[in-house]
Amino acid sequence: MDGMPTEPPATGWVFPDVTGLPADDAGDDLVGMGADLEPGTLLAAYRQGLFPMPAEQWSVGMLWWSPIERGVLPLDGLQVSRSLRQSCRRYQIRVDTAFEEVIDACADPGRDGAWIDDRIRAAYARLHRLGWAHSVEAWYDGRLAGGLYGVAIGGLFAGESMFHRARDASKVALVALVDLLRDEHAADRLVDVQWRTDHLASLGVVEVPRTTYLGRLRRALDVPLPRAFR
Repeated sequence: MDGMPTEPPATGWVFPDVTGLPADDAGDDLVGMGADLEPGTLLAAYRQGLFPMPAEQWSVGMLWWSPIERGVLPLDGLQVSRSLRQSCRRYQIRVDTAFEEVIDACADPGRDGAWIDDRIRAAYARLHRLGWAHSVEAWYDGRLAGGLYGVAIGGLFAGESMFHRARDASKVALVALVDLLRDEHAADRLVDVQWRTDHLASLGVVEVPRTTYLGRLRRALDVPLPRAFR
């Protein structure tokens, strides 16, 4: 992708100020409900430390989350086993060559915990066309074997989902993402994975308190985009 992303019209929605929520009074990762998924709305949410996930009932609308304990991947904390390092040599890495195929694979309703619906897919496809959403892809023998997608704003990469069709392919894409972010601004970059899971923890993901995350987010937003996403 050439050039910088296009800033969309500003949103008319006002998100809650999660910096004002005391940790012992927050009670829940869910901080808002409603709004829309226009590009300006999504970018405003990410810049304030929120992200969307759909409600099970369409009538409820979109749900907005800011976890009390946020999952992040320190760039210097990625854990790469010997077998994963060997897998990295098997795949070709591409960026933004098959974004919609990646999100379609992540949205496969046959996957456990599938949550990406048509609204989410369309919204992130729009962000991609504007230059804000990106895919990191692992290819093998000319076929897409795995990958991930997320939103890049300055030094923030907000990971949304990942998938694999071949062994270690999604992990290889994650290793590639970290490599892409390791530049002169690496100390201030922030990889957000929303929640820590056992699987992500095995790769080096840790939890940080919401207040810590928001402080790191403010610093990350002042950092230039990595070259791969310009």
